[in-house]
Amino acid sequence: MDWGTLAATVSGGLIAISGTVFADRLRHRHETDRNSETRRRAVYIEFIGAAGVCHARLRQIAQDPEAEDDVAVAARGALREAGIHEVRERLFIDASTAVAGAGQVMFERLRAVQRVVAGGARQTSAAFHDVYHPYLDAVWAYRVAVRRELEGGDFAPAAFGWEEWDGRDRCAVCREA
Repeated sequence: MDWGTLAATVSGGLIAISGTVFADRLRHRHETDRNSETRRRAVYIEFIGAAGVCHARLRQIAQDPEAEDDVAVAARGALREAGIHEVRERLFIDASTAVAGAGQVMFERLRAVQRVVAGGARQTSAAFHDVYHPYLDAVWAYRVAVRRELEGGDFAPAAFGWEEWDGRDRCAVCREA
């Protein structure tokens, strides 16, 4: 028996097996990263969608508070109906720290809008606009954080021809005040 041939065969086999295991690990890690990014992207979109549904309902209530039997109950219901609490929990599980932080600020400012609407503020009132514009600013901060994470890109209000994200420069109610 030629020991050199045997050693070469065994070492060649070990190299081949090691390469296969290494390639399989890389492929598995790549698939895991891709699945994680897909899951994060989905929850990021779901969160801003739920916030949008809640925001639209709160604005509807604030347009005509007298149309509701109980404004406070309707305003609380807007959060529940949008399902934002559940999505927010998934956001905290899957999101990066930057996006989770921006999402939490956005949620807190949406809750401020909800509290003012629950108190009977109309959409044209100063009380409504005092919390509404900070909410809009937080929505855009969330979008920027998501874009930065997922695409490495950034944008500013000027990209839309705006001065600020909060919309005060485009708000007829705030300009009149």
